[in-house]
Amino acid sequence: MKHISRTHDRGITTLTLTSPHNRNALSADLVGELATALRRAAVDQDVRAVVLTHEGPTFSAGADLKSPANPYAFVDLLRAIVELPKPVVARVNGSARAGGLGLLGACDLVLASADSTFAFTEVRIGVAPAIISLTLLPRMDARAASRYYLTGERFDAAEAARTGLITMAADDVDTAVREVCETFRKAAPQGLAEAKRLVTARVLEAFERDAEDLVQRSATLFASAAAREGMTAFFERRDAPWVL
Repeated sequence: MKHISRTHDRGITTLTLTSPHNRNALSADLVGELATALRRAAVDQDVRAVVLTHEGPTFSAGADLKSPANPYAFVDLLRAIVELPKPVVARVNGSARAGGLGLLGACDLVLASADSTFAFTEVRIGVAPAIISLTLLPRMDARAASRYYLTGERFDAAEAARTGLITMAADDVDTAVREVCETFRKAAPQGLAEAKRLVTARVLEAFERDAEDLVQRSATLFASAAAREGMTAFFERRDAPWVL
């Protein structure tokens, strides 16, 4: 079963997450397929930019709790997006949660429909947004990150744009994506690559400094008794014991 589909039009490669049955959760297979597709895009001279989008109402629900990706593979995927010498634009038309927000943080631009919603839901199952902090904390407003990391509450696209999680909340997200792709078609590949190096430098510093610590912290949290109970409660559709 394929988890990624690819189309190409006039320099723009579109990679679509095609696992709506589990809300495009970040399974080992999906992460591996997306990493492979990005490696191909990186060396393909016909690719000027990449659009990352999704089937179904959810861009990505985050980690696949039944078939999780290796945390180092997920770090490598996030870094591959950041280091790709071509712009990567995320198109969101629905919801994005938890680890899925890490993908958005890795992308250069994130365009979302006005009715899209976002949430860092990790705290509700006893873990934390550890690995995805690599791409998110260098980009988001610090006060907003504190609020949404700690509360797990849902927020809309306008708020996501205000906080720096996304680039734009659009009434017509497909038109917005087409318009930005047209700008890339007018840009020199070398100019795009060098401009991207400038704006991603702080994000890459976070990878060099913090990746190993955050992988270990994530692994410890997911192996904890609290997380096991939180995930069990999630699958059983009941409140975890800490809910007051």
